[in-house]
Amino acid sequence: MKVFQHVSDIGDLKLALEEALSIKKDRYQYQGLGKNKTAMLIFFNNSLRTRLSTQKAAMNLGMNVIVLDVNQGAWKLETERGVIMDGDKSEHLLEAIPVMGCYCDLIGVRSFARFENRQDDYEEKILNQFIKYSGKPVFFMESATVHPLQAFADLITIEEYKRSARPKVVLSWAPHPKALPQAVPNSFAEWMNAADVDFVVTHPEGYELDPKFVGDAKVEYDQMKAFEGADFIYAKNWSCPGVTRPEDYGKVLSKDMSWTVDSRHMAVTNNAFFMHCLPVRRNMIVTDDVIESPTSIVIPEAANREISAQVVLKRMLESL
Repeated sequence: MKVFQHVSDIGDLKLALEEALSIKKDRYQYQGLGKNKTAMLIFFNNSLRTRLSTQKAAMNLGMNVIVLDVNQGAWKLETERGVIMDGDKSEHLLEAIPVMGCYCDLIGVRSFARFENRQDDYEEKILNQFIKYSGKPVFFMESATVHPLQAFADLITIEEYKRSARPKVVLSWAPHPKALPQAVPNSFAEWMNAADVDFVVTHPEGYELDPKFVGDAKVEYDQMKAFEGADFIYAKNWSCPGVTRPEDYGKVLSKDMSWTVDSRHMAVTNNAFFMHCLPVRRNMIVTDDVIESPTSIVIPEAANREISAQVVLKRMLESL
């Protein structure tokens, strides 16, 4: 595996899940695989779970790890071609990327949507430059449009906690004070569509996800109706994807608090498990009583980030 961006990159999902659960039983069984190999983790944006879990996964495989916070530990980088660099940016990404590639065997990159131009974000300009110019396998640690390590961890968690062969999984928009990217819901939708689940997406009108991610999933604008009989509720905010109105891309169109997941919502489910990628805005996304309930699995879900990363890193090492 040379690039990890979409669910299709992981191959057979059943085999990937089996491998994940096997690794979870013994995280150090492939420790020799990464000997004298180096993973470089590059962060253009803040991180807690992604940084810690990916670093731990690499260490489990015996790898050396270099972590670079671009905003604090490097020259300011220019990312656009044709720019006269007479401002505060001292280095161009087109030189920085191949230099980074000289010092490692695998590269993970985290770079959020800028919300300046929908086309630029959805073309993944920064991550694609790493793929093109680094000369090394590249895995996405959240980009402008996807967060596959999170979605894979989510699927592992559902596999562990499901009570039926084909559970009903609901992705629900929830309010948030800031404009957030669509990366997590995009990847969650993509991975759930590829898995054997009954998948429903619910959100207010105007928040339609890009069709290439939502696929054939059922879209329900009535949140309570969507929650009926659900086995898993995945709450997540996202800003307007701009599918029907590109001029609204990245905007907060609604802060409707009736969409906050509370006990009233959960009461119509099939005693559903509550999921969220974290960090979570309590009493906006979800109420205290729901996230603290026995059916909240946000911590096991976060713990599985180590496992999803380790499967990906293992497969990339095997492809070297």
